[in-house]
Parts: sequence; structure tokens; C-alpha cells
Amino acid sequence: MMGYLKGGAFLIQETEAKDIFIRSEFGEDQKMMLSATEDFNEREIHPVLMRFEEKDYALVESLMRKAGELGLLGINVPEKYEGLGMGFNTGMLICEEISSLTGSIATAFGAHTGIGTLPILLYGSEEQKLHYLPKIASGEWMSCYNLTEPDAGSDANSGKTKAVLTEDGEHYEITGQKIWISNAGFAHVFIVFARIEDDKNITGFIFEKDLVEGLTLNAEETKLGIRSSSTRQVFYNKVKVHKSAMLGARGEGFKIAMNALNVGRIKLGVAVTGAAKKAINYAVGYANERKQFKVPIASFGAIQYKLAEMATKTYVADAGNYRAGQNIEDHIARLENEGLSPQEAKLKGVEEYAIECAILKVFGSEVIQYATDEAVQIYGGMGFSAESTVEAFYRDARISRIYEGTNEINRLLLVKMILKKAMTGEIDMMTPAKAVVKELMSIPSFDTASDALFTQEKKVLKNLKKTILMVAGTAAQKLGDKLALEQEVMMNIANMIIEVYMLESALLKTEKLVLKDGAEMHDEKISICLNYLHHAVEEIRKNGKEALFAILEGDEQKMLLMGLKRFTKVQAVNLKEHRRNIAKKIIEENRYCFD
Repeated sequence: MMGYLKGGAFLIQETEAKDIFIRSEFGEDQKMMLSATEDFNEREIHPVLMRFEEKDYALVESLMRKAGELGLLGINVPEKYEGLGMGFNTGMLICEEISSLTGSIATAFGAHTGIGTLPILLYGSEEQKLHYLPKIASGEWMSCYNLTEPDAGSDANSGKTKAVLTEDGEHYEITGQKIWISNAGFAHVFIVFARIEDDKNITGFIFEKDLVEGLTLNAEETKLGIRSSSTRQVFYNKVKVHKSAMLGARGEGFKIAMNALNVGRIKLGVAVTGAAKKAINYAVGYANERKQFKVPIASFGAIQYKLAEMATKTYVADAGNYRAGQNIEDHIARLENEGLSPQEAKLKGVEEYAIECAILKVFGSEVIQYATDEAVQIYGGMGFSAESTVEAFYRDARISRIYEGTNEINRLLLVKMILKKAMTGEIDMMTPAKAVVKELMSIPSFDTASDALFTQEKKVLKNLKKTILMVAGTAAQKLGDKLALEQEVMMNIANMIIEVYMLESALLKTEKLVLKDGAEMHDEKISICLNYLHHAVEEIRKNGKEALFAILEGDEQKMLLMGLKRFTKVQAVNLKEHRRNIAKKIIEENRYCFD
């Protein structure tokens, strides 16, 4: 297959603005679904926001069932199984909105429509899909996903839960313990992973709770945030299920878990971006109303700095989310056209962009942490009060850096995936890496400036990619197989990769808008890109330096540090004025206004 950008290939290939998808390009059907979701939020969720801090699990269950009646739980479920059968990126759009007001709903929705639905859709037999998916899509049946154990968190395949075949050869008896199971308190459908005999990999099973015996639940967990999200321990004591309850093939459980997590990661990325936009709305609304020294605090430069930084990071996250979401959707369609079944195409379509999914999960979860923290700061003492909306936002945000794989695991994973693609030749990183080494020995070029939008910024971006090839290539060469053990260096490389992908996404999104509407219409978005460019350069320089300090010494270190300095040069701009430009627009609109 040619003519498309493979997952991870953004590091070595240039992308044109016309080739990416941006949020404003959704069609009428998608906009209608978004409008229905916004109405649902305004009518059903917003009026009862404070109840989510009171461990009101029944409220979450009730709202989830109402969302199901509207079709919001079946956006990506094919029409054949009584879902709406809409595209992957449309599912992202709806996930962003419905997850934006409270982490309790975001978690319940994500657990049900993601890890509670996708394993069945991607790996279930036709009989299983026909039996479970219609009721899951309608909200009649709620679903939960039982993977994590006391000693099996990030190392998911090390679970001790056992599935033993009965003497008649017709059933399995499942025994073990699962923890942190979202939606467990009101779920009817249980997806559980267990090990058969001494198999290397775990196996998935699916069953209806009411049809088994030996399953018990602990009381609801008391949590820092997402307080009305049902989270329980689940105990299995010889829970007997028919052999037809096996999900996929024997030993496929780990593969099922990992592929479901890929979707969960990108969906989490878009969910927290939606919440970050709401955090900005709360923050600017308060800043416009709150007066100190007889003027609104929104007029103060220190507050404008915060609003501009919150908006910059959120805009960048949005650009990456829908770029990757459409890449996945297009790849699924491409694979189906080549003859793959819809099930296999969905599986491979997402798997291709697992690197981008990990990037967006990490980036988005850190954006929401930043945005909610700054929202609390703008509120001042009121932000620390449990009566303020932003206090709950702040606590809810914290879990996003932990679930769907911790950010540390995702950072390590995305570097491993890129290196694996490079080693297998799936992505040719060797040729550009050699070119970078050759360039280090040459005299720097001094290209004349161009008036075209982002000409200099794209040159900087290209050099930042060279920086990654230089640092990652040197690390792989010097450390070999030991690189995986040098987690600090791996994290440095991951941070650099994340910055490049997100910066490129923001530049391309803005360029596409400017080509369509003209620069004047998107002046603040250009400021956002310039603001983020300088942030990305500093982050890449810092992480590159740390990595080179760790793996090199002497003259070789000096030479590559000179290369790092050369590749991270950027023109000086007045970032203060760009931030004020961004903040001015937000303050005038009294909301996040860059969609």
C-alpha cells in the first residue's frame, strides 16, 4: 500500500497541510451528532455537576442509559449490530464533548464504549457480536473490562487469575481477583482475562453477570477524583462459563488487551482535550468577573499568560487528535477496500497508528493537568473550595496520567515501537539518520527568507526531526539492546518525539485554515503556533542534551552537542505579545474559541 503516511513515519517524512484532517472539516451528520451531544450535556449533566462529587453512582448509571437511548453509546458500532455505524473520527468528536464536563461520566463512557465494547467488536465471534453489541450500544446492558490485578498493572500479561477446563470439557471455571474495574457496580456484561493452564499469554472471556455464580464485588472504592465513577474489586470463585464464552482464540487475551488500549489511549486524548476547553471557559469566565484593584483580573498580564498557555496547549492537542483519528479512519477504509473484513480492518487500522495513540494519550493527559491546575490558580482561594467547579476538574484530571497505561509506560512503549519499525525496515530511518550525520560535517546553509506562511517554522521543525534522528540513532548505536534498560534516555527520546508530532500537527492545522480563509482570520492561531514552537524547541534541546550527556563523553559528546545547538536554532520573537494576542481573543469571547 502506497500513498499514505505510516504510523511513526512523521519523523522522516514531510506532510502537507492539505493531507491532514482538522476539526472544522466534519460534515453535517457529524455536526448534528455533536449538537445532540452538546444538548445532552447542557440538559442532563450540567445542572447536576455537584452531585458527581457525592458518590452518586446511580446518577452516572442513569445518565449512561439515557446516552444509550440517544445512540451516543453506539457511534462506532456497525448498523448490523444496531449501532450508528459512524466513522472512527466521529466517535472521537462525540467522546470529546460527552467527556468534557465531569471525569465520572468520561470514565464511565470511555470504559463502556471503549474497552467494554471494542474487544467484542474486534475479536468476538459473529454469534457473540449479535448477542452482546445491540444491547451494549443501546445502553440496555452496561459493560466492564476486567484486566488489572493486585500484582498485574502495567505488566498486564502477568495476571494470576486462572481458567480451568471442567471434566466434561464444556466449561471453564474462572478463579482470581481483579481491581480498579470501572462500571463494575452496574455492569451486566463482564469481559475478563485469565490464564489457562501454564499458557504464556492470557485468554479473554465474556459473560452475563446474572447467569453465573461465584462472582462477588467489593464496596465502591473511595478515590481522589472521578468520585461517582463506579470502581470496584471483582472476585471470581470458580465462576463457570461455557467454552463458547471465550473471546477470540486461546492465548489471544494479551493481544486483545493491548489493541483495545490503543483505541482507549487516543479516545482518552480527545476526552481530556474537551475537558481542557471547559477548564479554559471556567477560568476566563471567572477572570472576567473577578475584580481586584478595581479592574477585572483578566486585564493582568500574569493572568493573560496563563490563559494563553492553556489555550496554546489545548489547541495543539486538538490538532493532533483529529489528524491521527482521520489517519486511522482512512486506513480502516483502505484495508476494507483491499479485501479485509471490517473486523480485521478496524483492528489493523488502529494498530498501525499505535505510536500516535500513545503520543496523544500522554500529551492530552498532561495538558488537562496543566489546564486544571492553572484554572484553580486563576480562581485563587475560591478554586481551592470544594464548592467550585474547577476543584473537581483538578482532581478528576489526575487519573488520566495513570489509566490506559501510565504515561511512563506509554513513553517507553512509543520509542520501542518506533525502534522496532526502524529495525524491521517498516520505516526507513537509517537513510535519513546517515544524512543527518553527513550534514553535521558540512557547513550550515543560510537559506534566504520567504514570505510564505511558516517557511522558517517548518525549517525549524525539519531540524527538530534531525535532532531526534541524531540522538535516537546515537543511543541505539551506543547502547544496542541495553537501550531498553536505560529508561531515562528512552524518556528523553519520547519527549522529543511527542513535541515534534504535536508541533507539526498544530502548524499544519493552522496552515490549512489560513490557506482557506486568509491569515487575518486566524491571527491568534498563528500566535499559538509561534508560542508552541519555542516551547517545543526548548523541550527538545533540554531532553536532547540530557540524553547525550548520558550516553557520550569527550570529543564525540562535544561534536553532537554542537549538532544539537545547530538543529535547535530558532528566530527570536516577542512571545509576550503573541501570548497577549491569544489571551485578548479568549477574554473578548469569554471562552475557548479556537475550534
